[in-house]
Amino acid sequence: MKMEKFQEELKKGITLIDFHAPWCAPCRAQEPMIKKIMAAYHTRVSILDINIDENHPLATEYRVQSIPTVILFKSGQEVRRWVGLQTEATITESLDQALSK
Repeated sequence: MKMEKFQEELKKGITLIDFHAPWCAPCRAQEPMIKKIMAAYHTRVSILDINIDENHPLATEYRVQSIPTVILFKSGQEVRRWVGLQTEATITESLDQALSK
């Protein structure tokens, strides 16, 4: 994904970004949960799936040092970051909170 398009997406309201890689076991374990969140929130949240092997400059720009890393943005500002395998409830609670403000 080009940096310009990425920056445009971040400004659209609430954006959840999943930084991962296909060789990462925790990323693969978290993938079904991220897809479930995508299905449930797709009309209210922009969700970007970023493979760090294909988008290394984005991972560097957002200081992704370990994967999986999921970052929640609201109006272009980072509001929450999770590093490592997460539960669905952990992420959806923050999404619901961001949507209610």
